[in-house]
Amino acid sequence: MIYSDRELSKKLERAEARANADFVETRARLQPESGACWIDVAGAYAMFDGVESPCTQTFGLGLFDEIGGEYFDRLEVFFMERGAPVFHEVSPMADPVLMPTLVERGYRPIELTSVMYREVADDTPENKDSKIVTRVINDDEVETWARTSANGWVTEHESLADFMFNFGQVSAQCAGSYPWLAEIASSPVATGMMFVHEGIAVLAGASTVPDARNRGAQSALLSARLRFAAEKGCKLAMMGASPGSQSQKNAQKNGFNIAYTRIKWKMTD
Repeated sequence: MIYSDRELSKKLERAEARANADFVETRARLQPESGACWIDVAGAYAMFDGVESPCTQTFGLGLFDEIGGEYFDRLEVFFMERGAPVFHEVSPMADPVLMPTLVERGYRPIELTSVMYREVADDTPENKDSKIVTRVINDDEVETWARTSANGWVTEHESLADFMFNFGQVSAQCAGSYPWLAEIASSPVATGMMFVHEGIAVLAGASTVPDARNRGAQSALLSARLRFAAEKGCKLAMMGASPGSQSQKNAQKNGFNIAYTRIKWKMTD
């Protein structure tokens, strides 16, 4: 049995942090004018990917090393010098003194995430729906993957379509990433992403175009990625979801357990 404890949290948080660091490094390579970069401060990975990017934050704060005032100062300056808000996504397994310290320094909680995990097994069932084909994209399909991913956001977040298309183009070219497509009748209808770090498969990038929802595309992509993760020698898979969301329920139906609920903190003005 794998227990939800500090050691598991370290593995999961580092895997997700490394996936985000790979994204930031890819952004810097493809779009050097973006100023994308990241630093490691006492085990916390601080990412800058632009003022409005969801990657611009820290992972692992207070989980690997003690975080004193000097370290907080360095992290805050890193973001402020770039005109970005200061966000920390914090595991409940981190040093207990971290929460009152965040409050004292003017932070407030703004978001919760269920961090979920499961063991990766060689016997993950294959997708039985022959109408849905899943595969890792070819090198010349980056734009197709990014456009499909962005189209899945149009209904709820139409204003983000261009941002998500750009975001997807970077994501699909990250080192260590495996961008997946689901197709129905040879047309791309859904996307999923998988990163691999030290035996952990990080699953993200789930998006389905409106006309293809509730047809099993995401279930097929999840099954395919878990089988692929086993082929890559992964022992664990992880993903994040809003507490109580349909994404969380779908993950639980597919064998994922909730490791813990993570809190995102924002520095107030």
